[in-house]
Amino acid sequence: MESTENQNRLSAMFSLNRRKFIQSTLAGAGAAALPVLASDAQAALKTADEFKEPARNLPIKGEFDVVVCGAGPAGVSAAITAARAGAKTQLIEVHGCLGGVWTAGLLTYIFDFDKPGLTKEIKVKLDERNARRNKIADQFVYHPDEMKVLLEEMCIEAGVKFRLLTRVSSAYKDKKQLTTIVTDSKSGREAWKAKVFIDATGDGDVGAQAGNSWEIGHGGDTCPCQPLTLNTLAVVRDPAALKQFISFYTNDGDKKNWHVPAVEAFKKEIARAGITPSYGMPTLFLIRDNLVMIMVNHEYNIKAFDADEITEATVQARAEVYNIVRGLNKLGGPWEGMQIVATPEQIGIRDGRRIHGRYTVTKQDLVVGARHEDAVVRPTFGVDIHAADRKTNEVETIGRGGIKMIPYDIPLRALIAKDVDGLMMAGRCISGDFVAHASYRVTGNAVAMGEAAGAVASIAAKTNKLPNEVAWSDAAQLLTKLGMRA
Repeated sequence: MESTENQNRLSAMFSLNRRKFIQSTLAGAGAAALPVLASDAQAALKTADEFKEPARNLPIKGEFDVVVCGAGPAGVSAAITAARAGAKTQLIEVHGCLGGVWTAGLLTYIFDFDKPGLTKEIKVKLDERNARRNKIADQFVYHPDEMKVLLEEMCIEAGVKFRLLTRVSSAYKDKKQLTTIVTDSKSGREAWKAKVFIDATGDGDVGAQAGNSWEIGHGGDTCPCQPLTLNTLAVVRDPAALKQFISFYTNDGDKKNWHVPAVEAFKKEIARAGITPSYGMPTLFLIRDNLVMIMVNHEYNIKAFDADEITEATVQARAEVYNIVRGLNKLGGPWEGMQIVATPEQIGIRDGRRIHGRYTVTKQDLVVGARHEDAVVRPTFGVDIHAADRKTNEVETIGRGGIKMIPYDIPLRALIAKDVDGLMMAGRCISGDFVAHASYRVTGNAVAMGEAAGAVASIAAKTNKLPNEVAWSDAAQLLTKLGMRA
């Protein structure tokens, strides 16, 4: 078991009132750094816990055919597709790089990637950089910083305008149609207009800000949700000496022989260090040379859109990962010299908002292998539900939703917002239920959804139509023309 001293220390830290914890973090910048309220702003204070922000005019940064919010796998793919189709495209990303969970989240392992279009193109380009390992047809390990550079080059080549370090903070409609979003960044508050918007934020931020209905977890607006995970990069002295603990070390695609046994062996080593990890299937992946990725952490029942909860989860997760690496180091032998080189900009989120669309992908779709005429992608990845709490994790770390999945179609309608016109979704925030989401949320499917959303958005913008007025056959024909479909 993890040392009692360490557990008590973390427990004491986070038993503090959450508000006090955040305030103490912010106070580290010094009280002098806080702005003094102008007299008119002071007058706007209504109560001790409420502030009325004065109205002001914002600069319009630009008017576009398509604005994509979120530059993860879905968003980058949507933007590249729309731009290649001739649409004036703007991509907005909150982190300091493109790629989202691939890069800022240090995912490093990709699933359900055996598809045409950008998935194939990305694999070829990663191979040209010697940045991909474990070349199984639908999954592989990759180098995250190589992915950053690659995506930047692809967006520039396609003509995508992109802005980093910028967060979408609000969305505005004209009647039912989304026309404008507002962002915050070092450049201040700015407005961006477009004919079509694509929410690829992962957590459905734009859809929620625009007033579209949504749900999380098993429905409604509360958890239980799938847990968060803080993937971490580390270096070791000799990967070959650790090969029995590294999943897919042989690079021969033999998943049976090189994943579960490696996980079990790695878990025993962590236990030998006197620690029980919060994730029941701790995993090591070899990325390149002596660089490895460590996946040992779960943070349970965290709402992806609650900044206080995400802060607390991130701090706890980082403490756990460092504790495990230090414990392995103390074992000596092949673990001696192991050290962390990078933790992610953002903890990995599996389960954020799902924006209600004009079709909801359901568990039953997976049971029957649903087919649709407007199918944008056919997921083949099984249901992957990580335990909702630590007690369940000890019994069943990953569940399958009580079904056997048959590859199924995601229709275009699930990518089109139900309550807001001119808004599409791509990636894990599309319209689906809890079990279906646990299958389609992996990034190979996100890329395909992004391609579809980008194609439909570009046609809609150039023909002055709403996305729901665009025939999927026209979008599929465009994707074929762009070389993204057979």
